[in-house]
Amino acid sequence: MSPAKQASESEAAAPMAAGARLEAMRRRVRLSRLAVWTVIAAGPIALCVAVASTPTTVEAATPATPAAVRTAAVAADPGGYAQLFVSAWLRSSADDATTAQARLAQALAPDVELPDPDPAAGAQSTPQSVTAVRSAQRTGGAWSVTVAAQYADGRVRYYAVPVAVGGAGASFAVTGAPGVVAGPARAEAAKSPYGVSVPEGDLSSAVGEFFAAYLTGAGEVGRYLAPGVTLSAVSPAPYTAVSVQQVLAVEEVAAAGQVPADGTKVRVLVRVEARDADGRWPLAYELALKARSGRWEVAALESGTVQDGGVR
Repeated sequence: MSPAKQASESEAAAPMAAGARLEAMRRRVRLSRLAVWTVIAAGPIALCVAVASTPTTVEAATPATPAAVRTAAVAADPGGYAQLFVSAWLRSSADDATTAQARLAQALAPDVELPDPDPAAGAQSTPQSVTAVRSAQRTGGAWSVTVAAQYADGRVRYYAVPVAVGGAGASFAVTGAPGVVAGPARAEAAKSPYGVSVPEGDLSSAVGEFFAAYLTGAGEVGRYLAPGVTLSAVSPAPYTAVSVQQVLAVEEVAAAGQVPADGTKVRVLVRVEARDADGRWPLAYELALKARSGRWEVAALESGTVQDGGVR
């Protein structure tokens, strides 16, 4: 067959093929419409089944939008900044603004006037320590910090310092002169849960041996601990001797003379007297003990967590 004839037949076949494809598409559309109407005629249940079985290709292809992560801004406490300022301010004098303390006070609060202590007062006008005891946030970035200054003669004077905080805690500024205020009131403490006095016996002996190892290095602490409890002795040992002054318990079982059944747990407050070359020191600790193999073992050690009032 000649090339010209082949080209002529190809040109004639192209419209036929295109027509066949178009007719096939029309048939599929008609069949789809017929299927939908058939489902509708069959009732709502069939329609739900048809919808549920339809592939969700569009949703699967759409990437999930990551949820935005929001972190709450934590206000920076300017207590340390106010404490540093008051310490420098109380140790400076308007008569000599070139001292290190005066320069520091002026750097922290350029608009605050320096004090003018009487030279005759000497060291009595200089505090031994300065400590921030309370911080209260006002509106916006304004804070009021209460700072306590303790003097050698036992006096304690409280100062309220206005401080501005900016840049999410990245900057501070003392915005005015400190003012002398009354100190914080004494809060009412809740009643101590330790109301059972534990007499001398196995329990008091166990805690005495434990604290001797814990505070003086007399023996290994591990031998007094319950299985699974890890606790290191204070190192270097701060005291040369420790004696138990009083043991108070929450549960009556702790007052029993003998060690109870294995697994019995008690919580006690132990007052001890520790001694070193500088004197004697009353200390208090909260202990959790557990009975095992006829002896008491320390299951937990805490201090400063509860009030130590109760039976004396």
